[in-house]
Amino acid sequence: MAEDNVALVRRWFDEVWNWRRAEVIDDLLTPDSVCYADDGPMRGPAEFRARQYDPFLAAFPDLRVEVEAVVSQGDQVVVRWAAAGRHTGGGLGFGATGEAAAFRGMSWIRVAGGKFAEGWQVSNIPEVVRGLAARAAG
Repeated sequence: MAEDNVALVRRWFDEVWNWRRAEVIDDLLTPDSVCYADDGPMRGPAEFRARQYDPFLAAFPDLRVEVEAVVSQGDQVVVRWAAAGRHTGGGLGFGATGEAAAFRGMSWIRVAGGKFAEGWQVSNIPEVVRGLAARAAG
């Protein structure tokens, strides 16, 4: 079971983020799935797309995410990841800077019935975005 959960989580990072297969969001999240992210909780695939996925890929169309390490036990999977891309779009609410950006974080995911029931993410995304916003404004 734990191996299946690791495969689901790897699928998320590979297919959703690196291959841009947005339909996989619907495959792995339910309307009741909750993601506790850096900017607060979001529930279900539509809110995830609107608040995180679409804006982030609009801002960083070349974003690539690398899974650096995975630990799992039962229904819990923890991933340490790194991401990088060039800020060439305005998806974050301010103009593109053209700067390269690097992000690091960890996601802790609880899987139930082959779907993501809950997820917790901590990262340096807010800090990097604040820096980009300051450069775009100044």
